[in-house]
Amino acid sequence: MSKWIVYNKKADFKGIAARFHISQITARILRNRDLQTDEEFHMFLQGSLADLHDPSLLPGLSSAADLLLDKIRRGKKIRVIGDYDVDGICATYILVRSIREMGGDVDYELPDRILDGYGINVRIVEDAIKAGVDTVLTCDNGIAAGSVLEKAAEAGMTVIVTDHHEVPFVLEEDGSKKYILPPGDAVVDPKIPAELTEGKHYPFPEICGAVVAYKLCQILMKKASFMGSGVLKELLSFAALATICDVMPLKDENRILVREGLKEAARTPNQGLKALIEVNDLADKKLTGYHAGFILGPCLNATGRLDSAMKALSLFFENNYDRALVLAGELKALNDSRKDMTLKGVEEACALAEREDYAGDRVLVLYLPDCHESLAGIIAGRVREQFARPSIVMTRTESGMAKGSGRSIEAYDMFEELSRCRDLFLKFGGHKMAAGLSMTEENVEIFRKRINAQCSLTEEDLVDTIRVDMVMPPGYIDLATVREFESLEPWGQENPKPLFAVKDVTLTGVRILGKNRNVVRLTAREKYSGSLDLIRFEDGDAFLKRVEDSRGLSAAKDLQRGMGNVTIDMVYYPDINSWQGRDSLQYVVKDLRIR
Repeated sequence: MSKWIVYNKKADFKGIAARFHISQITARILRNRDLQTDEEFHMFLQGSLADLHDPSLLPGLSSAADLLLDKIRRGKKIRVIGDYDVDGICATYILVRSIREMGGDVDYELPDRILDGYGINVRIVEDAIKAGVDTVLTCDNGIAAGSVLEKAAEAGMTVIVTDHHEVPFVLEEDGSKKYILPPGDAVVDPKIPAELTEGKHYPFPEICGAVVAYKLCQILMKKASFMGSGVLKELLSFAALATICDVMPLKDENRILVREGLKEAARTPNQGLKALIEVNDLADKKLTGYHAGFILGPCLNATGRLDSAMKALSLFFENNYDRALVLAGELKALNDSRKDMTLKGVEEACALAEREDYAGDRVLVLYLPDCHESLAGIIAGRVREQFARPSIVMTRTESGMAKGSGRSIEAYDMFEELSRCRDLFLKFGGHKMAAGLSMTEENVEIFRKRINAQCSLTEEDLVDTIRVDMVMPPGYIDLATVREFESLEPWGQENPKPLFAVKDVTLTGVRILGKNRNVVRLTAREKYSGSLDLIRFEDGDAFLKRVEDSRGLSAAKDLQRGMGNVTIDMVYYPDINSWQGRDSLQYVVKDLRIR
């Protein structure tokens, strides 16, 4: 059973509402998002691109721009090395497109997920050496690739690293961290500790690799006095898409970038992005964070998982719309195939996690040797959702190694905990909430035992938590308030849809809808709200079984006949249901407890 926690943050809600022309309900919601000062409220509600942080504040960025500008002007061959996920693809496109616009000699390389693994590697460096590349420019990777980049430096190449991942460290005997930067003529990463940058610290380090790349292009064009505002405007779409798909917190400048970037995406001149939007039937819709994160992004990710991420990148460089439509259709078909493979992998992983010998594990390490290795991260995320504990899914590579991805929970810093087991790995990297790793097959079980032995998570940490904005009967929320909530979009990481809780709601009827019987329509009443239309996305038969187990078979049957009398407490969010030109309120039930 989930734990419901109602925020209890204090503030002058009446004053905030008056100053920013919002309701006190909305003022409470924003305070629950950790906004405190008027400046923070202003940036959230009224922030514009002019409020983005100065790119020059990023440690190493100015030096990187100076180096890159010199290489462009001297006609030196530059190679951008990205990664195979949405962030890496978008970051690569942003850099290559900008450097080409400025007349630079630039090409690009993305690693093959299966053959190369994550980020830059020896094979990519050797290819660059053979091709006579003068400058290697990484994006969304490189911060943990010290030994590989050392080879590039030894070959006489200029090395520029741009990344956003955690800086690797080793733990000293006294428990302190010794950070290790890769060799590079310039190293840019918002997470570089201030102790390594003479106190210089970026105001908001939670930006993705594509945003780091975007900011490099901003300062590069400024230093060159290049009139590139049109290019930067187009590239904002790609920074927004990457921010959502890399699950960055949608606050501070990320929120502005995403909000404005989604607007630009809807009218993009990029033929590839336009085609991807078209084949997913989104051309005439207002693009939202959901569309970016759960429809467009997975199509791009599918190429890196089942084919080559270079195909996704070539889509963005395609100038012919008809050819772009064909390519976008191929990406969508790959994603449809990926969905089927993922479903099978999730079923296998959950069955393994439910075995008796895993019952005491607080960190799930699941070895699925026959699973496609590119799906490990998605499956780990689904397992984490189902079991509410850190989950790491390992697969067997073609070379016989074990390779996997992990997804964490708020109470568990996965990167730090994996760092304590680094002697078992061939390679690893990531951040607090996610990580990638590889090891020999015989180390998998050793790793599983050690990561659990050192785990300090309590039973309370492992209970799924739902954070509720306030306790409020649905009848207190009208259409105008719900429309005001739309000004808080885009929804996403650290800016979820507002959630409310209410007790003593009486369910009177139920209908099970959908091809898979996974939509539960409920009629209800509540003393302060009157009649209510509720909707719950859950297996309908499982819902009826819950009612039967709690209240008996007759109660479940009465509910199906529209004569029910089942009392629940619920967590919900209000939504607008538009039908035949008429708007009405409906309430989406996030969680419920049958009384």
